[in-house]
Amino acid sequence: MKEFNPMIKPRLIPPLDEGFLPAALYNRWFDEKVKESGVGMPLLLGLERTDGHLSRFALQVFAEDHPQFSENYTYVERILKSLLWMRGGWKVYVGGSQKIGAYIQKCYSAAGERQFDYQFMGESIYEKTFTVVNCSIAEVPTEKERHFPLGRHLDGCRIGFDLGASDVKVSAVVNGEAIFSEEIVWEPGKQTDTQYHRDQITKALKMAAARMPRVDAIGGSSAGVIIDNRMMVASLFRGIPKEDFHQVHEIFQKMQKEWSVPLVVVNDGEVTALAGSMSLEENGILGIALGSSEAGGYVNLQGNITDWLNELAFVPVDLNPAAPLDEWSRDRGVGGLYFSQQCVFRLAGRAGISIPENITNADKLKVAQEKLESGHRGAYQIWESIGIYMGYGIAHYARFYDLNHILILGRVTSGSGGQIILDGANEVLRTEFPEISTRIKIQLPDEKSRRVGQSIAAASLPIL
Repeated sequence: MKEFNPMIKPRLIPPLDEGFLPAALYNRWFDEKVKESGVGMPLLLGLERTDGHLSRFALQVFAEDHPQFSENYTYVERILKSLLWMRGGWKVYVGGSQKIGAYIQKCYSAAGERQFDYQFMGESIYEKTFTVVNCSIAEVPTEKERHFPLGRHLDGCRIGFDLGASDVKVSAVVNGEAIFSEEIVWEPGKQTDTQYHRDQITKALKMAAARMPRVDAIGGSSAGVIIDNRMMVASLFRGIPKEDFHQVHEIFQKMQKEWSVPLVVVNDGEVTALAGSMSLEENGILGIALGSSEAGGYVNLQGNITDWLNELAFVPVDLNPAAPLDEWSRDRGVGGLYFSQQCVFRLAGRAGISIPENITNADKLKVAQEKLESGHRGAYQIWESIGIYMGYGIAHYARFYDLNHILILGRVTSGSGGQIILDGANEVLRTEFPEISTRIKIQLPDEKSRRVGQSIAAASLPIL
């Protein structure tokens, strides 16, 4: 990735990350320069998903004879990367510039810089060969979006669960009231046999079932991409050999047969947004869960969910060429490294905090959070940095989503850390993006909802 203009500087700088270069600021700088040039040209991106559903996104870029034309490459690639992981797609149309289209084709290929995205969007998620179509604007297909209602069913005796990388959260819900909630620590990413995952999930379900006279339905949420109850890909199962991954695809279908009740499992981010919409009685909500990684979910202005991916963990938010490298996607500056316990661990050394290696990630986070609650200055700077990251991250997300509310929750927001993040994010928006600050409200749920709210909302997914 090329060096960026040193004149692009955030007004608020994370105390433990002076090199942070927010994507939102770079994109705003680029848009202003194109407008000032007076010779911008249109570019239209199309992202095709399942059953021909397609999103379109229009841009203005430097004209082909402009001396800054090469700036287009990084700008368009980073926008496309954001769109791919927010909305999804196995086929991308680049309409309007043959040169930019050829660059994207090279990047998103089996041997290109974005080979991870090429493979995951193609084989792992949509089970097709990922394709980039270099075409004219007129050849980009018509937009075809899909949205539908989800959950909000609380009649009967239900179990809700949420699968994170550090723990399984489970709730017993009777006619809309949570009568039992529990968190079970686990380490799924290190396991090479799906029997471990099945046993731990079953253990949690039985704990909840024992608190109710019967089980009418089970609803679940999980990190990863889930399509029609099929787990397509998730870091929870990264230890499972490829030749055994068919067992992961089928894990929830097998559970449904065992329990013989309606069972629905969706991405944890979608349930985050659903929980927010249910509690606030509002729509246009982006839920952001700061856990082992970053989960995102979206309830649109009509109160429905879409078929978008909303995998914010892979959306680039820091365009510093020296930004931290995600070990899985091999890309720099993606959200999972900024809005999760990974960020806490990454900044701990700079904050003067030593975290033992031979304990679970959940316990590692507790070490840092105990430092924060005891008044440790370096620990405060970790959460202060996350708050600044969050403000600039929300400004980036707001370009792609129609929003009224942002709901922030997850284990990293527990204790005083959540308010520090909230305060930092609001300060960034007031200072840098006042037009967004007046339009979007950022909120934290109460402490109980932060930790188990997703599993309670998940219980509402199945229809009896």
